[in-house]
Amino acid sequence: MSVSFSALTRFTIAGSEGRDPESLHSIQAIQPHGALITVRESDLEILQASTNARRMLGVDGPLPGRALSWLGADLVRRLRPHLSAPLNPVPLALRCRLGPAATEFDVVVHRPNGGLLVVEFEPAGPPLAFSGRVEEVLQRIISAPSVAALGDELVGVLKRLTGYDRVMLYRLDEAGHGEVCAEAREPTLPPYLGQCYPEACVPRMARQPGRRPRVRLLVDVDSVPVPLQPVQPLDAPLDMSLCTLRSVSPLHIQILKMMDVRATLVVSLVVGGRLWGLIACHHRSPRFVHYEIRALCELLAETVSTRIAALESFVQEQAELVVRRLEQGMIEAISRTGDWRSALVEDGEVLLSALGASGAVLFCDGELQTLGQVPEQGALLRIRAWLDRQPRAAVITTSSLMREDARFAALKETASGVLAVALSSGCGEYLVWFRPERVRTLIFGASPLLCADGAELSRVPTLACGPREVRGRALPWSSGQTATARLLGESVADVLQQFRSVRLLIAQAQLAEAQARVRISDQPMLITDPEGRLVLATASLERLFGEGRLGSLDALPALVLDPESVQVALNALREAYQPWHAEIQVRGVDGGETPVLVRGDPVFSAPGRVLGFMFLFTDLTGLKAAEDARQRFHAGIAARQRHAEAPSCGGHGERYRELFAAIIGNARVAALELADGVDLERVPAMVEGVEHSVSHTTTLLERLLWYAAQRQGAEEPGGGGEGVRRH
Repeated sequence: MSVSFSALTRFTIAGSEGRDPESLHSIQAIQPHGALITVRESDLEILQASTNARRMLGVDGPLPGRALSWLGADLVRRLRPHLSAPLNPVPLALRCRLGPAATEFDVVVHRPNGGLLVVEFEPAGPPLAFSGRVEEVLQRIISAPSVAALGDELVGVLKRLTGYDRVMLYRLDEAGHGEVCAEAREPTLPPYLGQCYPEACVPRMARQPGRRPRVRLLVDVDSVPVPLQPVQPLDAPLDMSLCTLRSVSPLHIQILKMMDVRATLVVSLVVGGRLWGLIACHHRSPRFVHYEIRALCELLAETVSTRIAALESFVQEQAELVVRRLEQGMIEAISRTGDWRSALVEDGEVLLSALGASGAVLFCDGELQTLGQVPEQGALLRIRAWLDRQPRAAVITTSSLMREDARFAALKETASGVLAVALSSGCGEYLVWFRPERVRTLIFGASPLLCADGAELSRVPTLACGPREVRGRALPWSSGQTATARLLGESVADVLQQFRSVRLLIAQAQLAEAQARVRISDQPMLITDPEGRLVLATASLERLFGEGRLGSLDALPALVLDPESVQVALNALREAYQPWHAEIQVRGVDGGETPVLVRGDPVFSAPGRVLGFMFLFTDLTGLKAAEDARQRFHAGIAARQRHAEAPSCGGHGERYRELFAAIIGNARVAALELADGVDLERVPAMVEGVEHSVSHTTTLLERLLWYAAQRQGAEEPGGGGEGVRRH
């Protein structure tokens, strides 16, 4: 039966009422193309087995209560050296001969909680042609100039590698909705490219990469699940989160049958520790993809994830350059016209395109200035009042303003989406971007990208399928755009504070109002008169140096690690009006040291006449942490390169070194292109994510080469080849 999306209007799953979605996550059954046993780790006694294990392994008699060695000494001999390894979430892969007939199996071992080992068996697959094609594919992935080009390359490669009828790349947005952004299919199949699906189409379990295998295989939707006996190996049902053979929910099976899909393969793409998207493969007949092919798919996916991180960071880096140009333009506008806002107007298109916005408004000093398509002034003032009521945050975003407040429904054509950055700690001052409504047709229920778990959809007794038009929403703001907006806001806020500081010194009549705004700035700032006496210090400066410690310029040298160089710089500033830009180490009250970037400039009212000096201090702790993370990464990569040795893999040692070099090069590019200037708090985690991906990728590469070596006769006498060496 073949069902198109337009024909899917409503689909009721009988018997799904009242089902606990979490119980589906731990279904105590497996797919019949493999077998599973659980083993007590302390003595390697078999506690539980799938009901097909005896037949598949070719042994007589029940398995529970037997020693693992009863299946053959080969498995135990290969397993013992790895019992001290974590085996979670990355499992151990072995090639063993088992049973009386010494049948060759691919064996995967992982460790759930509770002192157990889960051992899964699949028939060994045919030799994998590990040729220069793999290196060529890696090079094309590494050199892809954009995420779009990378997606097109990936789906084509995986379709040729796996032989599925359809391979799709499904990208998730910040709200959890997704879109098919690349597709390779047989000509007779209908296209899914460009179709959008709501957040519910990817279950919550799939969004937690550490709690499920990166690759999930469904061989045949018509297969009968094989139960485990006994149901509880110890005191509770087996946690099957990481089981590659785990069966799938009946609901998911029924949806796939409606779509005329008989077999699936789903691979997760994880970037920066979160689920970025999915690769989904569909076939119209049963299809078993053996372990080596799946491992190669995982290796390619890890390489793609690393490349995506580099490409997205490059985009952020370009956005940072735009921000710096705007900041420079504002500073130049102050000296040229005395009005920094003119630079924002002159570069209005840049300000909008950097965020993908259709309009913007600046609320500052009780006035507003607009760019592009924005609501009328009364509506803008109501939006400002709404922003004032929101919890204080550096960035405020929504993709549906009318859902936040129904009174804004009439503004959907210009302001469905709102992204705002506060320019001060008080209310009423914001830089705000707008997006119009984007009417989207989402396909509910029968997503072709439903992962092989499919569990959470069972929480609804009646599942509505088919297209549904969604109004009142703009395209969601991405995390990169949010980070760019924050950086723009910080730049505007810095320029604004500088402008106000100049105005403070020039116009003493406005001193009280200007002081109230400057003092609450999050930017640590010090303003002195020409003799170095304190005119103004922000509260944030007091927090940085300690209350009352920096009462004048003369006190600064005693508060830093290198007082002599600071004193020289201060003398040059005060006597020759030479600007001071440097990094200093501030001694804290508790004896600790804080890296700080200081910028000191003279303030002139006329050539040669100085009104005073202005100092901006920036805490570099976050930047240093990001740089330290990157240096540790490069040191780890260098150590890995120095000590990397090709495994004993027959004639594939040179191939290992070539592919290892390509993977390391890709990781270095990714680490270099991570943008320090955007969301510094994420940089250490992203660098660690790249390092983990390198480790995972090289482990997979070595595993594949071991299998290739085993195919060339590198096995031990009487054995099935060594298991993958773990690092």
